[in-house]
Amino acid sequence: MRARVRLLPTAALVLGAIYCVVPTLWILIAATKSKTDLFSTATYLPSFGAGILHNIVDLSTYQDGIFWRWMLNSFGYALIGGVVASLVSAACGYAIAMYSFRGRKVVFNVILACVLLPQIVLAIPQYLLLSNVGLTDSYLGVLLPQLFNPYGIYLCRIYAASSVPQSLLEAGRIDGATEWKLFHSVGLRLMGPGLITVFLLQFIAIWNNFLLPFVMVNSDDKFPLTVGLYSLLRHGAAEASLYSLVITGTLLSVLPVIALFLSLQRYWRLDLVTGALK
Repeated sequence: MRARVRLLPTAALVLGAIYCVVPTLWILIAATKSKTDLFSTATYLPSFGAGILHNIVDLSTYQDGIFWRWMLNSFGYALIGGVVASLVSAACGYAIAMYSFRGRKVVFNVILACVLLPQIVLAIPQYLLLSNVGLTDSYLGVLLPQLFNPYGIYLCRIYAASSVPQSLLEAGRIDGATEWKLFHSVGLRLMGPGLITVFLLQFIAIWNNFLLPFVMVNSDDKFPLTVGLYSLLRHGAAEASLYSLVITGTLLSVLPVIALFLSLQRYWRLDLVTGALK
């Protein structure tokens, strides 16, 4: 009986892994097929020809290479938004953790409440606010709402409280360091591994975001990959040959995220080791 109970978590993990791996495997296999092979061959039978190369060429030449413009837009949104949101989260989290001021608990509880608030609820109010100042259908209209990350502030507050000792700040104040100097030279350095985590989470959230740019942007040249591939898929309803381009574009859109994880992997390990030592 106990053995069966122990097998339940393992079975749940295996099912979850299959649920995640099977769609990814299908995209990888389908991207190798040509436009004709996509609907005429077995689902999980890959093509060993040059189908994927032809798909990449067709995708690159579609509407004068607009796919790569979408890729560049997504990278710009995610990189700028991730860096700025991480710095904002670090400043807010550091302030809440290191300073005692009236209303600190209220502010932190409001931030926790914002974490639980679904983003879909904010899309229309954000659109109405930005439309009043003429920022819809612009890059800023997509970036500004994503510069404030309540979950990132929460993580930075927890990380600052556990990694930045008050005694070190007091020593800096005795030496004449300003509060900005302490935050820049001491706080950010000690919070570095945690900020990498916040940056990765925010980068992926912006990279995968669909609703906000779908509401804010109307011009094709400002679309991120999510909205651009959706528009391509919608056109594929009338032209089936575009499905191969959508699948290939989906596969290519995953590669930058994988590269980012691999390049920042050592910082993740440092973060885990630091947490274990604490």
